[in-house]
Amino acid sequence: MCHLGGTGSASQSKREKMKALLVYPPYPDTFWSFKYALSFISKRAVHPPLGLLTVAAMLPEEWGKRLVDMNVANLRDRDLQWADVVFISAMAVQKKSAKELISRCKEWGLKVVAGGPLFTAAPEDFPEVDHLVLNEAEVTLPGFLEDLAEGRAEHLYASTSFPDLGKTPIPLWGLLEMKRYVSMNMQYSRGCPFHCEFCDITTLFGHRSRAKKVGQILKELETLYSLGWRGGVFFVDDNFTVLSG
Repeated sequence: MCHLGGTGSASQSKREKMKALLVYPPYPDTFWSFKYALSFISKRAVHPPLGLLTVAAMLPEEWGKRLVDMNVANLRDRDLQWADVVFISAMAVQKKSAKELISRCKEWGLKVVAGGPLFTAAPEDFPEVDHLVLNEAEVTLPGFLEDLAEGRAEHLYASTSFPDLGKTPIPLWGLLEMKRYVSMNMQYSRGCPFHCEFCDITTLFGHRSRAKKVGQILKELETLYSLGWRGGVFFVDDNFTVLSG
């Protein structure tokens, strides 16, 4: 098992062969999980974890990568034994299961890297996480990976800037067992100009809508098609009514 940190050519060689396990915690059994309805159509979840799939595409190409969505599959001991580092993302409703997942990873002696809405909104609730990579990964993940390569990764990476979505790579949908999902999901834009009191979108992604280029979206659709997907595609945009050009 590799260690995060260290210096010298031997450590560099180990880092080049890093094995990253990306894990999405399970949702609680609520109406919105659709757990019981999905059994009627032989599916395990509505959508895959798009954030982790996008982060996977940002990790070094030479790294080994596995995705475990605990809403469709069990996290096995042999997955944890394989990994050098675990990347976790989650939303607020997954806080309890995320805590349990982190504890399990720490029991295996694994370093945990966490990001996404849950951790960005309340990083102080997760002191046990080794590396908090918050806000939008296009901004904060490169700095973490650079520090990691130098053996000096810090506890917290955060930013108040909002990236150009032209920098966002095509998600690594190839990590999925697509047949377990009702539809694939895709993001065209982030941000919203409104101030709805029930929504945290503007806190996470700002008041200005930022959009991908048309060519990016076409490439993402072509990638899904080339992987054999023939089902629906759900756009997860923050606001459909105010997309910028």
